[in-house]
Amino acid sequence: MMLCMRTTVSLDDGLAEDLKRHAAESRVSVSALVERLLREALYARPEPRSVPPFTLITVGGAPREGVDLDRGAKLLDDSDESSPLDRAGR
Repeated sequence: MMLCMRTTVSLDDGLAEDLKRHAAESRVSVSALVERLLREALYARPEPRSVPPFTLITVGGAPREGVDLDRGAKLLDDSDESSPLDRAGR
């Protein structure tokens, strides 16, 4: 036995009329139509969006000699050591 919960929903007058008309055309009750539409909306799986591949644009050619772009943490450490504040003795 399937249990149903009665629920009151407030709808715009135009939407309520459209709902009644659509239910009549489909030969189902308004309740059955609302239930079907809610199930479709709640459980629909959106189509996955295709994301364009990421392209890194570089300017100026190759990095300086001794710079390994695959070692980002090392680059940060090196840049911290040579900051103007370090040179100023702070």
